[in-house]
Amino acid sequence: MIQKNIAKIILTLQHQEVIAYPTEAVFGLGCNPDNEKAVNTLLTLKQRSQEKGLILVAANYNQLRPYLDDSKLNRIQKQNIFTSWPGAITWIIPASTKTPYWLTGRFNSLAVRVINHPLIQQLCTYYGKPIVSTSANLNGCQPCRNESEVKMQFGAALSILSGKIGGHKKPSEIRDSLTGKQIR
Repeated sequence: MIQKNIAKIILTLQHQEVIAYPTEAVFGLGCNPDNEKAVNTLLTLKQRSQEKGLILVAANYNQLRPYLDDSKLNRIQKQNIFTSWPGAITWIIPASTKTPYWLTGRFNSLAVRVINHPLIQQLCTYYGKPIVSTSANLNGCQPCRNESEVKMQFGAALSILSGKIGGHKKPSEIRDSLTGKQIR
């Protein structure tokens, strides 16, 4: 049975609005990745340039598949990705030619993660697709680690999925799927 708070958040996503939610280490800001207006609202709220690209988080790899061109990955590269998920490692993977620029920014790849936070796994499962994930903080400020910090930086009007962050101290590690190189 779907939890009442998740049902409300899904309605917010369906109305192309921005949400805040707990991840493995910090609160994130998210929205429907397929709606340019929602993504632009998120970028404006965060004061982030579209050129930087965004991260998508999902309950499973199949939710991410439409956004990616994993045919460019060999067996070992795929194995490295799949053995790290679900988890706090974000992988940069070649993007599908159908993936919109408002997600990829200036890149021909997309940062994606099968999240290890049970509440967000449940959200993405019931929503039926991934959500955008960027740390909940204004440009130059520290990422929010609880709901009160989110409200202080973004105001009480922002819809927040109540929950605790996971046990990680730093935001997700980011790796390049083609080279294995750690970027963050």
